[in-house]
Amino acid sequence: MHKHFFTTVFLLCFAFLAVAQQPDTLKKANADTVIKKVDTVRKSSFAPKIKKDKVYHPDSTHSPSLAVKRSLIIPGWGQYYNRGIWYLKVPAIYIGLGFLAKAIIDNQKQYKIFLNLARITNTGGVPTKGQPLYDTYIKYQREYNLYVVNYGASYTDLANASDGYQRNFQISILSVLVVWGVQTVEAYIDAKFINSFTVDNNLSFKVTPTFMNQPVYASNFNSTFIPGLKFTFTL
Repeated sequence: MHKHFFTTVFLLCFAFLAVAQQPDTLKKANADTVIKKVDTVRKSSFAPKIKKDKVYHPDSTHSPSLAVKRSLIIPGWGQYYNRGIWYLKVPAIYIGLGFLAKAIIDNQKQYKIFLNLARITNTGGVPTKGQPLYDTYIKYQREYNLYVVNYGASYTDLANASDGYQRNFQISILSVLVVWGVQTVEAYIDAKFINSFTVDNNLSFKVTPTFMNQPVYASNFNSTFIPGLKFTFTL
Protein backbone atom coordinates (compact mmCIF):
# COMPACT_ATOMS: atom_id res chain seq x y z
CA MET A 1 0.00 0.00 0.00
CA HIS A 2 2.76 2.40 0.93
CA LYS A 3 4.73 1.44 -2.17
CA HIS A 4 1.80 2.26 -4.43
CA PHE A 5 1.27 5.56 -2.64
CA PHE A 6 4.92 6.68 -2.97
CA THR A 7 5.02 5.51 -6.56
CA THR A 8 1.92 7.56 -7.40
CA VAL A 9 3.31 10.64 -5.62
CA PHE A 10 6.64 10.29 -7.45
CA LEU A 11 4.92 10.05 -10.83
CA LEU A 12 2.74 13.09 -10.09
CA CYS A 13 5.78 15.13 -9.03
CA PHE A 14 7.66 14.12 -12.17
CA ALA A 15 4.70 15.05 -14.32
CA PHE A 16 4.37 18.39 -12.52
CA LEU A 17 8.04 19.16 -13.04
CA ALA A 18 7.79 18.23 -16.69
CA VAL A 19 4.77 20.48 -17.19
CA ALA A 20 6.40 23.27 -15.24
CA GLN A 21 9.60 23.12 -17.34
CA GLN A 22 7.85 23.14 -20.72
CA PRO A 23 6.98 26.88 -20.75
CA ASP A 24 10.62 27.74 -19.93
CA THR A 25 11.79 25.66 -22.87
CA LEU A 26 9.21 27.33 -25.13
CA LYS A 27 10.16 30.76 -23.85
CA LYS A 28 13.81 30.04 -24.51
CA ALA A 29 13.05 28.77 -27.99
CA ASN A 30 10.86 31.79 -28.74
CA ALA A 31 13.53 34.14 -27.41
CA ASP A 32 16.16 32.52 -29.61
CA THR A 33 13.86 32.88 -32.63
CA VAL A 34 13.18 36.56 -31.89
CA ILE A 35 16.92 37.25 -31.46
CA LYS A 36 17.63 35.56 -34.79
CA LYS A 37 14.90 37.61 -36.47
CA VAL A 38 16.23 40.83 -34.97
CA ASP A 39 19.74 39.98 -36.11
CA THR A 40 18.43 39.19 -39.57
CA VAL A 41 16.55 42.50 -39.72
CA ARG A 42 19.59 44.39 -38.50
CA LYS A 43 21.83 42.70 -41.01
CA SER A 44 19.40 43.33 -43.85
CA SER A 45 18.81 46.96 -42.79
CA PHE A 46 22.35 48.09 -42.11
CA ALA A 47 24.38 45.86 -44.38
CA PRO A 48 25.93 47.79 -47.29
CA LYS A 49 24.03 47.31 -50.51
CA ILE A 50 25.98 45.80 -53.34
CA LYS A 51 25.67 48.01 -56.41
CA LYS A 52 25.45 46.39 -59.75
CA ASP A 53 28.06 47.42 -62.23
CA LYS A 54 26.72 49.71 -64.90
CA VAL A 55 26.56 48.22 -68.32
CA TYR A 56 27.57 50.46 -71.18
CA HIS A 57 27.03 50.09 -74.89
CA PRO A 58 29.75 52.02 -76.73
CA ASP A 59 29.53 52.27 -80.49
CA SER A 60 33.21 51.77 -81.26
CA THR A 61 32.48 50.89 -84.88
CA HIS A 62 31.20 54.38 -85.72
CA SER A 63 34.04 56.35 -87.33
CA PRO A 64 34.12 60.18 -87.12
CA SER A 65 36.76 60.31 -89.87
CA LEU A 66 34.49 58.35 -92.18
CA ALA A 67 31.66 60.81 -91.48
CA VAL A 68 33.99 63.71 -92.37
CA LYS A 69 35.15 62.09 -95.61
CA ARG A 70 31.59 61.43 -96.72
CA SER A 71 30.51 64.99 -95.91
CA LEU A 72 33.42 66.40 -97.89
CA ILE A 73 32.52 64.29 -100.91
CA ILE A 74 28.74 64.79 -100.86
CA PRO A 75 26.99 67.29 -98.54
CA GLY A 76 24.65 65.48 -96.18
CA TRP A 77 26.23 62.06 -96.63
CA GLY A 78 27.91 62.29 -93.24
CA GLN A 79 24.61 63.22 -91.58
CA TYR A 80 22.97 60.21 -93.22
CA TYR A 81 25.83 58.03 -91.95
CA ASN A 82 25.30 59.30 -88.41
CA ARG A 83 21.56 58.61 -88.63
CA GLY A 84 19.84 60.60 -85.89
CA ILE A 85 17.63 63.30 -87.41
CA TRP A 86 19.35 63.18 -90.79
CA TYR A 87 15.92 63.46 -92.47
CA LEU A 88 15.78 67.07 -91.17
CA LYS A 89 19.45 67.99 -91.55
CA VAL A 90 19.98 66.82 -95.12
CA PRO A 91 17.00 68.74 -96.62
CA ALA A 92 18.08 71.87 -94.73
CA ILE A 93 21.59 71.58 -96.16
CA TYR A 94 20.37 71.23 -99.73
CA ILE A 95 17.79 74.01 -99.39
CA GLY A 96 20.55 76.37 -98.24
CA LEU A 97 22.90 75.26 -101.01
CA GLY A 98 20.08 75.63 -103.54
CA PHE A 99 19.47 79.27 -102.57
CA LEU A 100 23.18 80.00 -102.73
CA ALA A 101 23.51 78.33 -106.14
CA LYS A 102 20.68 80.48 -107.48
CA ALA A 103 22.36 83.57 -106.03
CA ILE A 104 25.62 82.63 -107.74
CA ILE A 105 23.93 82.22 -111.13
CA ASP A 106 21.87 85.43 -110.87
CA ASN A 107 24.76 87.60 -109.65
CA GLN A 108 27.08 86.26 -112.33
CA LYS A 109 24.48 87.00 -115.01
CA GLN A 110 23.83 90.54 -113.79
CA TYR A 111 27.56 91.19 -113.43
CA LYS A 112 28.14 90.35 -117.09
CA ILE A 113 25.19 92.50 -118.22
CA PHE A 114 26.25 95.65 -116.36
CA LEU A 115 29.92 95.14 -117.18
CA ASN A 116 29.18 95.03 -120.91
CA LEU A 117 26.75 97.96 -120.65
CA ALA A 118 29.47 99.95 -118.92
CA ARG A 119 31.92 99.11 -121.72
CA ILE A 120 29.41 100.14 -124.39
CA THR A 121 28.62 103.42 -122.60
CA ASN A 122 32.32 104.15 -122.18
CA THR A 123 32.72 104.32 -125.99
CA GLY A 124 30.61 107.49 -126.02
CA GLY A 125 27.69 106.18 -128.07
CA VAL A 126 25.99 103.24 -129.67
CA PRO A 127 28.55 101.14 -131.59
CA THR A 128 27.89 100.62 -135.28
CA LYS A 129 28.39 97.54 -137.35
CA GLY A 130 32.03 96.63 -137.68
CA GLN A 131 33.06 98.16 -134.34
CA PRO A 132 34.46 95.87 -131.61
CA LEU A 133 31.45 96.13 -129.21
CA TYR A 134 28.75 95.94 -131.88
CA ASP A 135 28.02 92.25 -131.26
CA THR A 136 27.90 92.91 -127.53
CA TYR A 137 25.46 95.76 -128.09
CA ILE A 138 23.19 93.54 -130.20
CA LYS A 139 23.27 90.88 -127.46
CA TYR A 140 22.40 93.34 -124.68
CA GLN A 141 20.33 95.79 -126.69
CA ARG A 142 17.20 95.30 -124.57
CA GLU A 143 19.10 95.96 -121.35
CA TYR A 144 20.88 98.96 -122.94
CA ASN A 145 17.58 100.54 -123.89
CA LEU A 146 16.15 99.84 -120.43
CA TYR A 147 18.98 101.17 -118.24
CA VAL A 148 20.82 103.64 -120.46
CA VAL A 149 18.11 105.07 -122.72
CA ASN A 150 15.11 104.94 -120.37
CA TYR A 151 16.76 105.45 -116.96
CA GLY A 152 19.76 107.46 -118.15
CA ALA A 153 22.34 105.34 -116.33
CA SER A 154 25.88 106.68 -116.73
CA TYR A 155 29.11 104.77 -117.06
CA THR A 156 29.80 105.25 -113.34
CA ASP A 157 26.39 103.90 -112.37
CA LEU A 158 26.80 100.84 -114.58
CA ALA A 159 30.35 100.22 -113.35
CA ASN A 160 29.27 100.45 -109.71
CA ALA A 161 26.39 98.04 -110.40
CA SER A 162 28.72 95.54 -112.04
CA ASP A 163 31.12 95.77 -109.07
CA GLY A 164 28.23 95.17 -106.66
CA TYR A 165 27.05 92.06 -108.49
CA GLN A 166 30.62 90.79 -108.67
CA ARG A 167 30.97 91.24 -104.92
CA ASN A 168 27.68 89.39 -104.31
CA PHE A 169 28.83 86.63 -106.65
CA GLN A 170 32.01 86.14 -104.63
CA ILE A 171 30.14 86.25 -101.32
CA SER A 172 27.74 83.58 -102.60
CA ILE A 173 30.63 81.29 -103.53
CA LEU A 174 32.21 81.86 -100.12
CA SER A 175 28.87 81.10 -98.46
CA VAL A 176 28.69 77.76 -100.28
CA LEU A 177 32.13 76.87 -98.94
CA VAL A 178 31.07 77.93 -95.43
CA VAL A 179 27.91 75.80 -95.54
CA TRP A 180 29.90 72.87 -96.90
CA GLY A 181 32.45 73.25 -94.09
CA VAL A 182 29.82 73.69 -91.37
CA GLN A 183 27.93 70.56 -92.35
CA THR A 184 31.25 68.66 -92.37
CA VAL A 185 32.11 69.87 -88.86
CA GLU A 186 28.59 69.05 -87.66
CA ALA A 187 28.89 65.52 -89.04
CA TYR A 188 32.26 65.10 -87.26
CA ILE A 189 30.95 66.33 -83.89
CA ASP A 190 27.84 64.18 -84.10
CA ALA A 191 29.91 61.11 -85.02
CA LYS A 192 32.38 61.90 -82.21
CA PHE A 193 29.60 61.85 -79.63
CA ILE A 194 28.32 58.54 -80.97
CA ASN A 195 31.81 57.04 -80.96
CA SER A 196 33.29 58.38 -77.72
CA PHE A 197 30.32 58.63 -75.38
CA THR A 198 28.36 55.65 -74.10
CA VAL A 199 24.79 55.08 -73.01
CA ASP A 200 24.05 53.57 -69.58
CA ASN A 201 21.22 51.05 -69.45
CA ASN A 202 20.69 51.53 -65.69
CA LEU A 203 18.82 54.79 -65.95
CA SER A 204 16.06 55.27 -63.40
CA PHE A 205 13.51 57.89 -62.44
CA LYS A 206 11.85 58.04 -59.03
CA VAL A 207 9.14 60.30 -57.60
CA THR A 208 8.62 60.48 -53.82
CA PRO A 209 6.52 62.78 -51.60
CA THR A 210 8.42 65.15 -49.32
CA PHE A 211 8.11 68.34 -47.27
CA MET A 212 9.81 71.62 -48.11
CA ASN A 213 10.52 74.71 -46.06
CA GLN A 214 8.19 77.55 -46.88
CA PRO A 215 9.70 80.76 -48.25
CA VAL A 216 9.74 83.62 -45.77
CA TYR A 217 7.15 85.63 -47.70
CA ALA A 218 4.79 82.62 -47.85
CA SER A 219 5.17 81.31 -44.29
CA ASN A 220 2.19 81.17 -41.92
CA PHE A 221 1.61 80.33 -38.27
CA ASN A 222 0.02 76.95 -38.89
CA SER A 223 2.97 75.11 -40.42
CA THR A 224 6.48 75.89 -41.59
CA PHE A 225 6.51 73.06 -44.12
CA ILE A 226 4.61 72.53 -47.34
CA PRO A 227 4.11 69.20 -49.14
CA GLY A 228 5.95 68.59 -52.39
CA LEU A 229 7.32 65.99 -54.74
CA LYS A 230 10.94 64.88 -54.99
CA PHE A 231 12.27 63.78 -58.38
CA THR A 232 15.34 61.56 -58.38
CA PHE A 233 17.29 60.73 -61.53
CA THR A 234 19.88 57.96 -61.43
CA LEU A 235 22.41 58.04 -64.23
